[in-house]
Amino acid sequence: MIDAKPLNRPQMAARVAADIPEGWVVNLGIGIPTLVADHVPEDREVIFHSENGVIGVGAAPADDARDPWLINAGKQHITLRAGGAYMHHADSFALIRGGHLDLCVLGAFEVAVNGDIANWSTGANEKAPAVGGAMDLAAGARRLWAVMEHTTKDGRARLVQRCSYPLTALGAVKRIYTNLAVIDVAPHGFVVREMIAGMTLDALQARSDAKLHLPA
Repeated sequence: MIDAKPLNRPQMAARVAADIPEGWVVNLGIGIPTLVADHVPEDREVIFHSENGVIGVGAAPADDARDPWLINAGKQHITLRAGGAYMHHADSFALIRGGHLDLCVLGAFEVAVNGDIANWSTGANEKAPAVGGAMDLAAGARRLWAVMEHTTKDGRARLVQRCSYPLTALGAVKRIYTNLAVIDVAPHGFVVREMIAGMTLDALQARSDAKLHLPA
């Protein structure tokens, strides 16, 4: 047994937000990633993009301050930061496919040791009917980070040697944030950059399918 308390979802989002530099243009995927915008300080300029045609997304609004017409790609209510704007859907995807995003943060079901990501279907009855914009984002953004719980609810590893679910993109993920650790995808495999207090490498390895490495 270990004395380690996993991060909750807002804490995971805050950990991602802490690593986003000033001035980056960032797309946030559905799920945990949408919480990231809530944790970027107001005095740090990070330009959040939503593929349904919003640039300059801000934190989630209070329940009594929602604009029914202002939503992100996951149909969640959002706000606009100063300078935010709307754009045509075609222009939004031109921004993605043209390589103008510094970062995309996606949720994931699995990430493989070579950076493959599966994030849209487990083969069961899913809410998402198809891979959608995640495929464009994973291919078009300059870098891709994944954020997810380290294991499934029944304890199965999400950091795997090879994805078992339908793939979103090949070799795209550069960094993974879980409720237990921050892990980079390097040419020789998963490199553990940070672990939560009380976590050990052996305990983290026991929750991972693929081999974990410490930085050289």
